[in-house]
Amino acid sequence: MRIMVLGLRGFPGVEGGVEKHAEHLYPLLADLGCDVDVIVRSQYYQPGNSLWEKIEFHSLWAPKISGLEAFIHSFFGVLYAGIKRPDILHIHAIGPAIMTPLARLLGLRVVVTHHGPDYDREKWGFMARKLLQFGERWGMMYSTERIVISDVIRNIVKNKYNCDSVLIPNGVELPSIPTSRSTLEKFSIETKRYALLVSRFVPEKRHLDLIRAFTEAKLAGWKLVLVGRMDKQDKYCKEVLGAADGNENVILTGYQDGVALHELYANAGIFVLPSTHEGLPIALLEALSYGIPVLASDIPANLEVGLPLDQYFPVGNLEKLAEALRFSANSESDPERQDKVRKLIKERYSWENIAGQTYSVYSSTVNK
Repeated sequence: MRIMVLGLRGFPGVEGGVEKHAEHLYPLLADLGCDVDVIVRSQYYQPGNSLWEKIEFHSLWAPKISGLEAFIHSFFGVLYAGIKRPDILHIHAIGPAIMTPLARLLGLRVVVTHHGPDYDREKWGFMARKLLQFGERWGMMYSTERIVISDVIRNIVKNKYNCDSVLIPNGVELPSIPTSRSTLEKFSIETKRYALLVSRFVPEKRHLDLIRAFTEAKLAGWKLVLVGRMDKQDKYCKEVLGAADGNENVILTGYQDGVALHELYANAGIFVLPSTHEGLPIALLEALSYGIPVLASDIPANLEVGLPLDQYFPVGNLEKLAEALRFSANSESDPERQDKVRKLIKERYSWENIAGQTYSVYSSTVNK
């Protein structure tokens, strides 16, 4: 069964929830016997790396212009798939899904994964939101099969378009806990004495809320560590840099992966996700896989993870977030509870199970 994948920048080592999802999922599908071709955007692709973990990459150009990059790349990608004729074209996210009718006109079987209502993201203007809403509508109504990553999204699809969908969540690998501390030494932070956020620097992640609430919480001896690639020309990144400037307790590490990211997760005192928009947050699941305490905003996607109620705070409420930070920082660690959380995450969000469920969707779609 030949699968062609569209709708992501690229992988491995590219920031973004869809990118992380694909990076974990498709090697496992290749192991299950799928021939996997992934269409990537040329500016995120390293020439010479056309084959990785049995996956073949196909690099297509797209302008690096917010709002146009995904749209134009998806158009070219669907035309390319029309020439190559895979058994299934799997489109990720509702922006690229706007090309679903074109793919069907070209005679392709199309699976669309809805990763979240991206039109709710704060960065989009009126026209971009409308295009994303069309992408959601056309992707759900015209695809051969639909996958959603949460019950929240499944209800949106059913209520808005009267379409059924298959629920297959994001996954997470249960990591071994590293004993090294070199990354902590590099950034002058102490184990279990820092709050952590790992994310892209976009407005809906609410870094500014977290910086302000952390400052208000006045946690003696604690640092706030923000992990993610910064674009110093971006307006929002400039705001975050300005808020962190001169505050020695706020650490901006830049993009981290591999051992460095493992060390930062494993040794954090608290992981905090104050976002206003998520599909099903991989970073939150990753934090839970290390067994560290977490705090999250009370948006539907975060609530679906099923944390104890005292680990949620009202989105945008800095006073409540500061209070939650103080309470968590002053609570004693519970190794037994941490082991229980890790076991639950392994059972609920196993990538092996997710790959098997996705393979079943492909098998049924080929026969339609």
